[in-house]
Amino acid sequence: MQKISKTDKEWKEQLSAEAYEVCRAHGTEAPFSGKFYDFKGDGIYRCICCGQELFDSSTKYDSKTGWPSFYETVRDEAVVEEKDTSYGMTRVEVKCSKCDAHLGHVFADGPMPTGLRYCINSVCLEFKER
Repeated sequence: MQKISKTDKEWKEQLSAEAYEVCRAHGTEAPFSGKFYDFKGDGIYRCICCGQELFDSSTKYDSKTGWPSFYETVRDEAVVEEKDTSYGMTRVEVKCSKCDAHLGHVFADGPMPTGLRYCINSVCLEFKER
């Protein structure tokens, strides 16, 4: 896979101000505010920055956190995980492996079969219906 690298200026031209703040500046959208937190479509969620497939709707569930939650990625290589110690917490950040967009965080309190909860900002995603 070829990595995508753009300048901040290029990302700002491509993305909305909110998407830039979350994806490129590691922000977070308010809970229960994103377009996908309660969305029930059948298809694939892709990275808003580069279009890489990230999550299948069959792995989405209601975590009651206010953000779209998934228990696994479409493939292991779709995301990279990094330690995040911001805000006085230790968490695991989830980034798109193709363009390094900040997507959200992953926690070990999800449902089986993986026990994971990928807690993802809606603004980082686009949806492609099957």
